[in-house]
Amino acid sequence: MSVKNIKLEKNAIQIFSSFTEADDADKRFWHNQTARQRLEALELMRQSAYGYENPDSERFQRVFEIVKGK
Repeated sequence: MSVKNIKLEKNAIQIFSSFTEADDADKRFWHNQTARQRLEALELMRQSAYGYENPDSERFQRVFEIVKGK
């Protein structure tokens, strides 16, 4: 799964009268999703935040620093 393969459904909009009502709707939505769907959404958010496309081949940069004592 990649961010490039995701299409945003722009017609699905809900209007709420309060932040509490919106938060409750969010909680209901995510509680109705399977664990796999929640993890897939999390992975897509990670890909979007860190700008990588293939999590299987991308890795964090390793940085080593050698500190010598006196």
